[in-house]
Amino acid sequence: MLRFVALIALVACAVADNAPYRPAPSYNEPKYDEAPKPYSFQYGVNDQYSGSNFNAQETADGKGVQGSYQVYLPDGRVQTVTYTADHYNGYIADVKYEGEPTYPKYEPKPAPYKPAPYKPAPYKPAPYKPAPSYSA
Repeated sequence: MLRFVALIALVACAVADNAPYRPAPSYNEPKYDEAPKPYSFQYGVNDQYSGSNFNAQETADGKGVQGSYQVYLPDGRVQTVTYTADHYNGYIADVKYEGEPTYPKYEPKPAPYKPAPYKPAPYKPAPYKPAPSYSA
């Protein structure tokens, strides 16, 4: 009897594993060239209205990237970052600051708001209203 149950179980597994037939695709998947491409760019922004003043440049040769950017900070200094990046050394940045920071002297302004003096609300006791009675 055990052999019969085992045989039925094997037949059930074989019948259940009836995967649909799919032919091989008639075309090959396209292969894309994933090699890094050399490039170079440079830009600058000088917006007097918003106070934005910075520039950047970057060059890549397919093996690594080299570049720099320069930002004019609100405290009057110029921050220059020169960097290199590749797969061996990673990202290496050299940050330099030019100039001394200047800050305006802090002078507190008088407060324009004065709170009104506290005056408690007058006390008026609520009039007495007896609770309704529902008994006859």
